[in-house]
Amino acid sequence: MASSLKNLSDFSTASDIPSAEDFTFGIAVAEWNAEVTGALYKGAFDTLVKYGAKEENIHSYPVPGSYELVASADLLLQTGKFDAIICLGCVIQGETRHFDFICDAVANGLYTVGVKYAKPVIFGVLTTNDQQQAIDRAGGKHGNKGDEAAVTAIKMAKLAAKLKE
Repeated sequence: MASSLKNLSDFSTASDIPSAEDFTFGIAVAEWNAEVTGALYKGAFDTLVKYGAKEENIHSYPVPGSYELVASADLLLQTGKFDAIICLGCVIQGETRHFDFICDAVANGLYTVGVKYAKPVIFGVLTTNDQQQAIDRAGGKHGNKGDEAAVTAIKMAKLAAKLKE
């Protein structure tokens, strides 16, 4: 969770981040709130490459909104091609309860897909009160949730591979 006490992109206190060289990643990116999700994608992509992922092993898939991230993660994992799926989106609180329903459905749906396939499905969805909070967490003063999602994907892909040894 980003706050004035924690920058999402600061991994200085994290345990060693393994190499991503041997893994293939799918990144599903919501087109809704594209300014924010584009920045999240850039953070995730750059972080995967920084830790050794080959660009040809990073596959991106745009989807209309955060709600569609669940179906896209399921479809991507059905192919058997990916070691981890990173789902990036942004849902900003509005005047109705729509926010609550979307956030709940996406969080529970991504969890369910990950369990169904026993593969890492990473929740990189910002759920903010306003546009500024989203910008602050997509490369702004609180770092980039995309970076965090990528590091999580690498660590979880490594854990899954290690458990198969």
